[in-house]
Amino acid sequence: MIDLTLNNGVTLPTIGLGVFQSPPEETAAAVDTALRVGYRHIDTAAAYNNEREVGEGLRRSGVDRADVFLETKVWVSDYGHDEALHAFEKAVGKLGVETLDLLILHQPAPSRFARTVAAYQALEELLADGRVRAIGVSNFMPPHLERLMAEVEVVPAVNQVELHPYFAQPDVQSEDARRGILTQAWSPIGGITFYPGPWGDERRNVMQDETIGDIARVHGRSPAQVMLRWGIQQGRSVIPKSTNPERIRENFDVFDFELGADEMARITALDTGVRSGPDPDVAREELFDRVIPEA
Repeated sequence: MIDLTLNNGVTLPTIGLGVFQSPPEETAAAVDTALRVGYRHIDTAAAYNNEREVGEGLRRSGVDRADVFLETKVWVSDYGHDEALHAFEKAVGKLGVETLDLLILHQPAPSRFARTVAAYQALEELLADGRVRAIGVSNFMPPHLERLMAEVEVVPAVNQVELHPYFAQPDVQSEDARRGILTQAWSPIGGITFYPGPWGDERRNVMQDETIGDIARVHGRSPAQVMLRWGIQQGRSVIPKSTNPERIRENFDVFDFELGADEMARITALDTGVRSGPDPDVAREELFDRVIPEA
C-alpha cells in the first residue's frame, strides 16, 4: 500500500474502494471484503444512498475505525452554510462515526455557485473544529477552482474527477498540481466501461483496448490492474469500484509490478478528450434538488 500526503499533511491510501452505483444491499459486504483484503480507504457520497451500509461494512470487518480513511460527499441540495453543516451530521449519523477523514462537495453547481461557496465555507469550519481531517471538491474544472479560491481560505486537499486512459483531463491535473491539490480519479478503470466518442454509434470498451491489453499480457496482469497502476505511478489517488469479491481483490493487487516509461506514455496517448460522465458545467436542476434523507 502507498500513502499520499495531502496539502495539510494528512495522508490517505492511494487506492480506495468506491461504492458509486453499488446497491445498498451489496455495499456492506463489499466494504467488509475490501477491508479484509487490505483496503484502508473507502469513498462514498450522500447521493449514493449507501453511507449507512458503508458504516455497517466497516463494523462488520472488525478493522479499527482509526485505521480506515473515510471519504464522503455533500450533495448539491445540501449546499449553503447551515445546510452543509447539517449534511455533515447526516453523513456521520449514517456512517456511525464521529469524524470524517475527507468531506468534499460533489459538484461545482455553477448555476448556484453562491451556495457552493457557502457550503465550502461550512466545510472550512468543520475542518477548523477538527470534525473533518481534510476537505475538498469533486468535478471542479479550473474555472470553478478559480471562482472558489477567490472567496475561501482553505485550498481543497482533493479534487475528485472523471479520469481514465480515454479521458485524462491534463488541464485539470495541471491546475490541481499548481494549487497543491491532489487529483483523485473516479472511474479510473473506465467505470461504466463503455465510452461513447467520435466513433458514431460505436461504443469503445476501455477494458478491451488493444494497447492496454498488450501491456497487461507483458506483465501477466489484467487491463484493470494496468490502468490502476498507470494512475498510481502518476501520483493520483484512484477509486475503483466493484461489489465482486474477486474484482475487489484483483484491483488491490497492483503494488508488486511497475510500468515502464514507454508503457506509461502509450497509455497516456490513448486520451480522446471525450467526457463520458456528466459535464459539470451543465445545470441539472431536478437532480441537484434531490433531497438527501435524514440519518
